[in-house]
Amino acid sequence: MKKAILIIILLVFVAGGFFGFKFYRKYYGNNIKKDGYVLIPHQANFKQILDSAAKYVDNKEAFEAVAKEKDLEKYFKPGRYHFQKGLGNANLVNMIKAGNQSENSFRIGDFGDVYQMIGKVTKKTELDSLQFVNDFNSIAAEKGYNNAEDLKKYFFIDTYNFFWTVTPKEFFKKFDDQYNEFWNSERKSKEQQSGLTRDQIYALASIVYKESGGKKDEQKTIAGLYLNRYKKGMKLQSDPTVIYAINKQTNFKEQIKRVFYKHLSTPSPYNTYANKGIPPGPICVVDKNSVDAVLNAEKNDYIFMCADPARFGYHKFTASAEEHAINAKAYQDWLNSKNIK
Repeated sequence: MKKAILIIILLVFVAGGFFGFKFYRKYYGNNIKKDGYVLIPHQANFKQILDSAAKYVDNKEAFEAVAKEKDLEKYFKPGRYHFQKGLGNANLVNMIKAGNQSENSFRIGDFGDVYQMIGKVTKKTELDSLQFVNDFNSIAAEKGYNNAEDLKKYFFIDTYNFFWTVTPKEFFKKFDDQYNEFWNSERKSKEQQSGLTRDQIYALASIVYKESGGKKDEQKTIAGLYLNRYKKGMKLQSDPTVIYAINKQTNFKEQIKRVFYKHLSTPSPYNTYANKGIPPGPICVVDKNSVDAVLNAEKNDYIFMCADPARFGYHKFTASAEEHAINAKAYQDWLNSKNIK
C-alpha cells in the first residue's frame, strides 16, 4: 500500500514537473534566435506584429499563442522594441503592451541646413521627412520665423537619444529646452557686451566651427580674428562661407574640396568674399564650444589666417599681409603637390 502511494506521488511530481516545464518554456523560456529591433507602427495590425517578430523569435507558434492569450492585438503600443537573447514570450508581449521601447541614438552633425538634418533624422523615426518639415515650419511660424531653416540655431552638434515614435514637436522641444538652458544669465550678459545680435553670434560661431574643423584649440583665436576684421569694416573672407553659398545653390550635392578664385564671386548673402559684414545666419549647425568661443573671443591683433600644411587641421595666424602671402603660397603649393582640386 505504501509502495503504491509512493508511486502515485512520484507520478504526480513527474507530471507536474513535465507540465511545469512546458508552461515555463512557453511563457518564460528563451524564445529569441537572434537579437534585433522590432518596429511596430501606430497603424499596425496583429499580422504585421507577428511578421516583424518572426525574424527574431525561435518558436513563432508559441509567441503567437501567448500574444493571443494576452490580447496583444487589442492592447499593443507602437514603438521600437529590442528582442534580445534570454527573453521569453511573456516578457516580449508584456514589453510591447507596456510600451517599453528602446531609444535610438541620433547624431546631430554640422548640417548645412535644417532640411539636411531632417533627412538624416527621419531615417530613425516612424514619421517621414515631409511631416517633420511641415511641423518644423509651423514651429518656426509660431516663433515669428519664416521657415524651418530659421530654427538652425536651436540645434547643437552632439548625440541625442529619442524614441522611434518621436513626433516633430517632441523632437524640437528637447532642443528648445536645451537652447533656453544654454542661454543663461552669464551668456546673455556676454551677448550684450559683444555688441552683436544673437543671429550674428551664431553666424560667426558657424564660421569658427568650420574654420577650426570643430577643434577647440584655435576657436577663440579664430573668433578674435574675425571680430577684428568685422570691427575694421573688412570683408570676413571666409572660405567656408563660399562653400556654403555654392552648396545652397546645388542643394548640397556638390563637394567643394578647394576654393578657387572663380568661386569667390558666387552670388549669395552668405558669401563673405562678395559681401561685407556677418552673414545673415549660420552656415551650419554649431556646437556649444563655438558659440562660447565667440562670446569669449581671444583679444589679438590677427587679421589673416591660413591652413598650416605642417600641422594638418591647424592654422598660421598673422597681422601682416606680407607674411600671410608667404603662408598662403606655402599652402597652395602643398595643395598642388597633393593634387587636391
